[in-house]
Amino acid sequence: MKKLAIISTLILGLTATSCDSYLDINEDPNSPAESNMTSDIMLPGVEMNLAGSYGDFLRITGGYYAQHYSQTFGTANYLDYSQFKMSATRSSSTYTQLNSRVLKNLQTILSLAEQKEDWGTYLAATTLRAFTYQVLVDCYGEVPFSEAFNVDITSPKYDDGKTIYAALLSELDAALSKVQASNHVATNFLFPGKTADSWIKFANAVKLKLMMRQIDAVPEVSSQLDALVAEANFPDADVAYEGCWSNEAGAMSPYYAEEFSSAWGSTQENVVANIAIIGTMQQRDALGNITYQDPRLPVFFNVNGAGAYTGGISGTNFSTSTAYKADYWCRPVASYDMPVYLITVSEVEFFLAEYYARKGDVTNAQAHYDDAITASCASAGLTAADAATVIAQFPYNQTTFKQTIGISKWIALAGTNNFEAWCEARRLDYPAMGTVSGNDMYNLKDDASYKPELYVPGTLYTPIQVEDKLGANKILERWPYAESSSARNGSAPEFKGYAAPVFWGN
Repeated sequence: MKKLAIISTLILGLTATSCDSYLDINEDPNSPAESNMTSDIMLPGVEMNLAGSYGDFLRITGGYYAQHYSQTFGTANYLDYSQFKMSATRSSSTYTQLNSRVLKNLQTILSLAEQKEDWGTYLAATTLRAFTYQVLVDCYGEVPFSEAFNVDITSPKYDDGKTIYAALLSELDAALSKVQASNHVATNFLFPGKTADSWIKFANAVKLKLMMRQIDAVPEVSSQLDALVAEANFPDADVAYEGCWSNEAGAMSPYYAEEFSSAWGSTQENVVANIAIIGTMQQRDALGNITYQDPRLPVFFNVNGAGAYTGGISGTNFSTSTAYKADYWCRPVASYDMPVYLITVSEVEFFLAEYYARKGDVTNAQAHYDDAITASCASAGLTAADAATVIAQFPYNQTTFKQTIGISKWIALAGTNNFEAWCEARRLDYPAMGTVSGNDMYNLKDDASYKPELYVPGTLYTPIQVEDKLGANKILERWPYAESSSARNGSAPEFKGYAAPVFWGN
């Protein structure tokens, strides 16, 4: 992937074009001289490496595994993702980047901040560390943690995800106990010019996500969750890297640079909309008449060359087709300055809706559910009237709250955070697998076999040529351990299999 290959250029280019004073040095920001090693120098570089991975590779893979995306005609770059596959080598670069350029440098920032009792910066680094480790656990299930970055240990053990989540929550609590809302925070892109107040809210949102992910596997977090919700100090705006991208090579938002820009000499287009998301956001009757169109659909996806919304089938690129060429499919809406969302207000509200639903508090559950959809529409630049249209189509139902929340969250995340949609589909089991498979909708042999009308709104389906070790009617649950981590690590465990859930899965 071209974006991963040029991440250092992105950092330097972004700095030079958008934030000249942030990294005004003539040295690699990932390995600054000891005399220059400050949090103000290191934190922006950490953030851009996180944005480069989370906003590109993880967005793309999450989009395929959540069936927001399928593969376009005649290209095969991500066809394996479309078939619910992931090899040990495919994720290695991202795994290495998150470890060596994010987590390792955050460890240095934490040490510097602790020495200076710079508790605002300490909280910021702790929050980004928790966020990054959450991502790794949610991908692999187990990763080096307690022995990671210990120079005396060449084969660090892989800690289980349950242990890592618990440790991250303890680290966040310790950092929050030291900080005041008015504390200074080192130079950063996420909340530039802000004090620790914004980071406190973000840290609470990360805590909420961690606890909700583990609520079934670790019921004892319930009392901590009660206290966190009662405190009600969550972000009042989407937490995202935005306003820091420029329309030039090395400075564009990572997903756009990877998949849409020709600045690096590539014009290949891979990602198109999946029939699952299109068929849910635009529903038709038996005669083909549109009965519902989600107002967010044109914000999330462009129409095809004929001005219509169409979705591809997971597992194929239609390479044998004569009718379904590249211009037939819908591409995601993207721009050079598109945000890299870490967590949205909508996600927080969906978690709160689920929290109250589990307690049987229907009034609060419905209120937060409606607020989640309203926030999703607001992030898309839409109105309260648009949100009301969505709520009317997908009303809250306490009896089936997991299904209701799961499908609505999956839709909302299609335009902001595809990786988290994959995670939540695994956790909530919704959208669930339907009775129609990819092979039912297209047989790889003739155009007439393409039957998107068979798709049932709000469901997932088995891809054509699905990973055989996963099998039918299953979502990909985890990735093989990254080769860059496991190949030379004698402590690496045996891969548990594509169908083995991570600790919070079902």
